[in-house]
Amino acid sequence: MDFSYSARTEDLLDKLEYFMDHYVYPAERVYDEQIAANADPHEQPQIMRELQAQARQMGLWNLFMTHDDLGAGLTNLEYAPLAEVVGRSVIGNEAINCSAPDTGNMEILAMYGTDEQQRQWLKPLLDCEIRSAFAMTEPAVASSDATNITSTIHRDGDEYVLNGRKWYISGVLDPDCKLIIFMGKSDMAAKTYRQQSMILVPADTPGIEVLRDLPMFGFHDRLGHGEVQFTDVRVPATNMLGAEGDGFAIAQGRLGPGRMHYAMRAIGMAERAMELMCRRALERTAFGGPLAERGVVREWIARSRIEIDQIRLLVLQSSWLMDTKGNAAVRSQVAAIKVAAMEVAHTVVDRAVQTFGAAGVSDDTVLARMHAITRALQIADGPNEVHLRTIARLEVGKYR
Repeated sequence: MDFSYSARTEDLLDKLEYFMDHYVYPAERVYDEQIAANADPHEQPQIMRELQAQARQMGLWNLFMTHDDLGAGLTNLEYAPLAEVVGRSVIGNEAINCSAPDTGNMEILAMYGTDEQQRQWLKPLLDCEIRSAFAMTEPAVASSDATNITSTIHRDGDEYVLNGRKWYISGVLDPDCKLIIFMGKSDMAAKTYRQQSMILVPADTPGIEVLRDLPMFGFHDRLGHGEVQFTDVRVPATNMLGAEGDGFAIAQGRLGPGRMHYAMRAIGMAERAMELMCRRALERTAFGGPLAERGVVREWIARSRIEIDQIRLLVLQSSWLMDTKGNAAVRSQVAAIKVAAMEVAHTVVDRAVQTFGAAGVSDDTVLARMHAITRALQIADGPNEVHLRTIARLEVGKYR
């Protein structure tokens, strides 16, 4: 295994670090201020449009997309260190058009979409002319098991009729959201993993009602996390993504790379928290000396360094395996990094919060938001327990 950065990655890293230092970090507070000033808190602030224009000018655009004709054409191993740098800021991903749920939606449109579906939806998403949402999770069932979903997709002539209630649908409240990818059951009599389908739904289709904007530990995301009711929503039959019954397989194909991206960015959040913790420990004095001289704080810093480096190596190894053996062959590794990266990131952020004291739980630093994000992401895209179950099943299977 060779984890040395390619020349392409080195070049993009230089540009990306310059972009983050000179444009993104200084824009974080402006971003929040403009959201607070907007009549619609879900509207994209002007500063983000300026950041995106700058990113495109610098060639820092759609870096997540592995297809040469659609994005930068980077391998997972090449993209990993770039995602880490971007993950240091809560607005970094959006600035280079590499934020969820659009990344996953663009990937499945590239893999499963027809030429017409790609023309209508993928191209505008790649150009950030529109945003999108992914509607799978439901409030009434344990959606970590996708076979539990109860929403329905019924064929009626040249149309499909959709019914169901979804929640924590990221991005659906963004005024620029024009597409919802809806997952529901299209054939109750089929085999368990062939009952589900995915279909493309224009966001302005009659019968779609956003019931509320759900908070995440008290934070309301700019993109919004919606609870959405679908009542007799009709879309053309040509909007089916792939074939009927492909929904579960498409979901797995979507979530694998997405979990990798979350893990990559989690390292960036952990590094940002580590830096803030160290600076705070040097600046603050208590009981006759700087916090950095206190044994407990030194242990937090030392353990954080060890843990961050460990998950970085695990992510790089998993990225390399995805590139060389394919996504399906590294299910255990992808599950492992989703668990390990989020747990470590949350632990490091928590130590930083403790080092900052009262300031750590305020809005004066990014730590409180990172604390909420790293905790919530231990549930999103499959809770840790589901991934641990997968790892254990694959390990035990070696000895059957």
